[in-house]
Amino acid sequence: MRVDGGHEQRFIAESRGVEPRRLDLTPMIGSLHDWQARVNRDLLANDLPLEGIELGSELAQQALEFQEAVRQCLLAWPRQWTQLVPAQQLADAFDDKVLMLVFGKFNAGKSSLCNFLAERFAARGEPVGYFRVEGGRIVDSDQPFQEGVTETTANLQGVRLGNELILLDTPGLHSVTADNAELTRRFTDSADGVLWLTSSSSPGQVQELDELARELHRGKPLLPVITRSDFYDEDEIDGEIVKRLCNKTPENRALQEADVRARAQEKLRSMGVDVALLNAPVSVSVHVARHEGGSGAAMAAAGFEALYAALLAIAGPVLRYGQLKPAAVLLHHLDEHVAADLREQLRPRLSVLQRAVEQAEQALPRRRDMFMALVWRSVVPGLPALLERHAAARDVAAVRAGAARLLDEALARAGREAFVDFELVFPPSPPLQLEAGVGYHALGDLVDDTGLHAALQQALRERLDTLADGAQAHGRRALDRLSQEASRLDAILACHAQELCALASSLAHA
Repeated sequence: MRVDGGHEQRFIAESRGVEPRRLDLTPMIGSLHDWQARVNRDLLANDLPLEGIELGSELAQQALEFQEAVRQCLLAWPRQWTQLVPAQQLADAFDDKVLMLVFGKFNAGKSSLCNFLAERFAARGEPVGYFRVEGGRIVDSDQPFQEGVTETTANLQGVRLGNELILLDTPGLHSVTADNAELTRRFTDSADGVLWLTSSSSPGQVQELDELARELHRGKPLLPVITRSDFYDEDEIDGEIVKRLCNKTPENRALQEADVRARAQEKLRSMGVDVALLNAPVSVSVHVARHEGGSGAAMAAAGFEALYAALLAIAGPVLRYGQLKPAAVLLHHLDEHVAADLREQLRPRLSVLQRAVEQAEQALPRRRDMFMALVWRSVVPGLPALLERHAAARDVAAVRAGAARLLDEALARAGREAFVDFELVFPPSPPLQLEAGVGYHALGDLVDDTGLHAALQQALRERLDTLADGAQAHGRRALDRLSQEASRLDAILACHAQELCALASSLAHA
């Protein structure tokens, strides 16, 4: 294989001399762990007060569901961090290397591109070594990546190009197995930059960009590469029709590159991602470059001079990310798991609870009126029978005590129905207080209880007003306690989110 100069020679030469400058990230990593500890502490201390609120009510259920969500988050975050350990171990194994993740759906030509670049490095006398990751262990291999039209990458595999550059060829995003796709996501953190490969037969599939947004949000350099930018042409040689592999025309490549870039930018805008992070796509044909023997002209025509130039352009940002990676991996975990749960699970639940509290507060006057009506309708119809029962003895004390018992029986039922969200306890009612002289009066041979009946109703209304005011105040106090604690906790979580943003900004400028 011929190895002419140009950008390829410069790229290989510069990759040979890469010596990433190490930063002391200990203070930043400590700050991130401290942030996590503060979040855990504040969530563990959360105790939404349910005193005075009926445990079977919707309000109580929302508060308890929030506390259960907190518990699940506190259990999930350590597991999610542990799941990143294999990626961390892989990154640690290549601590002094530059790791580029080769990213794309199956049949995008990932293995072919990795093998070809390895061939180019080897042809210039650079050491090349293949490996695969099995059970978190790096296993060396003397075989290049298998190339095919179906998903051939069952495990994460890589190739060392020279002494400083590593390409990680992963199972495709849209792999035929869920495990393969998950493997890609788990090891994304170990890379310093990303090559997004997309075949020219269906370049820039929008459904892949959701996964790209995750990487762009992380600030990793990302270079789209349109692969298989070639076609078969027919020609007549000695009277026979033969097929000849050709590069797509520069005009066709430019159109595809512009289309991929435009649709990618549109999608990223919809995701709220800075489109400036997306590098200009380049188009290549491994097959034509190989077929033409790898001469300088063939490499340029197949798009590889443009690819090497693009790789040289992103070398600085790639090295920069590698310097920050130990802290960046932790930051990504905290942002994508912890802060995301605060933002998407816990704070929305608090907002729902707060709206429910507000609605309950607005309903209190109506519930007070309902409570009054229920008790009144339950007690007043029973007064005539009570008065008649004690008329012969003209026992006003018994009437007063009996009215109080009627009231007690009605209070519990009405309280459960009217103040459904609250736990109300009414102490036994003392006998109703009547003005002196109010009682039964003789009317010939009859006993007149008209004045006593009216006085009972008046005393009952006054007592009921007091009890209804107390029940309403009880409900308001319970709601105020719950609202204040929910608001306090929401403010704490919002403050934590701002603190993490500040830490992320500090890391970006470290």
